[in-house]
Amino acid sequence: MPKYLRSTARRRLSAGACLSILGILLTGCAAPAPPQDTDGRPLVLTTFSVLADLADEVGGGHVRVESITKIGAEIHGYEPTPSDLVGAQDADLILDNGLGLERWFARFLNSVDAPHVVLSEGVDPVDIRSGDYSGLPNPHAWMSPVAAQTYVANTVAALSDLDPAHAAEYEANGRRLTIELEEIATDFRAGLQGAAAEALVTCEGAFSYLARDVGLREAFIWPVNSDAEGTPRQIREVIDFVTEHDVPTVFCESTINPSAQEQVAAATGATLGGTLYVDSLSEADGPVPGFLDLIRYDLRVITEGLAP
Repeated sequence: MPKYLRSTARRRLSAGACLSILGILLTGCAAPAPPQDTDGRPLVLTTFSVLADLADEVGGGHVRVESITKIGAEIHGYEPTPSDLVGAQDADLILDNGLGLERWFARFLNSVDAPHVVLSEGVDPVDIRSGDYSGLPNPHAWMSPVAAQTYVANTVAALSDLDPAHAAEYEANGRRLTIELEEIATDFRAGLQGAAAEALVTCEGAFSYLARDVGLREAFIWPVNSDAEGTPRQIREVIDFVTEHDVPTVFCESTINPSAQEQVAAATGATLGGTLYVDSLSEADGPVPGFLDLIRYDLRVITEGLAP
């Protein structure tokens, strides 16, 4: 019997489990979540929307995929709710990014009876070299179409282990995604030929893997999202970088207040380019409703901003 066909009794929260959640979150015990879809497919839970779409693409309809965090949410410091924990009891598999992205995830996982897979496993990490996170790995590996291929391979392996009956289809879907990611990387490199400046300047250091894998210089105001708006020193260092390398366009991400980068643009004469998406997809009618859409869109915006 496939491992995802666990008994309903095992998944049901007991009063003791609910009290444990109470102790963790210091809040009232939520009412039980509505019954999940009982169509027989395994439930795959991901930590954020980008991974959810990746799992859905690989899954090809054979798994139900849900994201713990909603579209537009700030992933780094997310605080799980009681309903998140209750709903997670039905999960057959949980996929997370790893590399320290989800600072809340270890505590969450302690309250959930489901296997989990780290999708960044196998990526050669880029270490953060400044600020409070100095020496820790940059968590945004999926933003490189090269590193993202490791995410695809890990997703294929995870779903195949969960549901061996459809392993061949998962592998075929993974091959398709890998080919598309290789094409995206090739097109991006070609688009950078003759660029006004082969340097990428963003608010958050979310593109370190992209910069490494395609040979871009990189600067950012802060390495990982925080509540801070950018210190005067951080802003001055980016201003100096933009001036030194004659960078024509600087960028900011969708979940970040762009005021600090606006100061950089004003001080250097650079243009504040289009919004980049990193930690969240857009709504279905937005510019980045899917995993590949996210990478294609961001690389197109960057290419247009750095074009001669």
